[in-house]
Amino acid sequence: MAQDVDAQDITINYEGGSITMAIGNAKSLFGDDYDDIVGNPETVTTAVKSHQRVRVIGEAASTVSAHNRTYQQWPTSQANNAAAGKQIMIQWDGSDGSWVARVTGAMADLGTYLRTAAPKVVTFRTSRGTKYGPFVKEITDPLLP
Repeated sequence: MAQDVDAQDITINYEGGSITMAIGNAKSLFGDDYDDIVGNPETVTTAVKSHQRVRVIGEAASTVSAHNRTYQQWPTSQANNAAAGKQIMIQWDGSDGSWVARVTGAMADLGTYLRTAAPKVVTFRTSRGTKYGPFVKEITDPLLP
């Protein structure tokens, strides 16, 4: 029997947290173009201190000089075995009601993300009853001054 792909979960990472929801709901809210919902990497440079390295056990150690390492850091989310995130009820234009999603990080960070990524008006409510929104992606019209 074929499994419904849209019923599986997807986790969308953003700066400060992540939201996990059914793929079908993510498509309904954000559209089928995943380019709009994936985060962009941030260039990070870290300093590496000088240190000793042994390549093969029993051989002499060599010194690695201090240097900088530059890499692309993609958005990540925190997870552990005990916490799957805070449950929220989320709804958007055309959602036919509220849906359950899980959020890691601050709710304010989710609001900031939705303000930059959601093409439809979206609101959400925490399990404690706090309501957030409405949020919608700011659309810039080249015809407006």
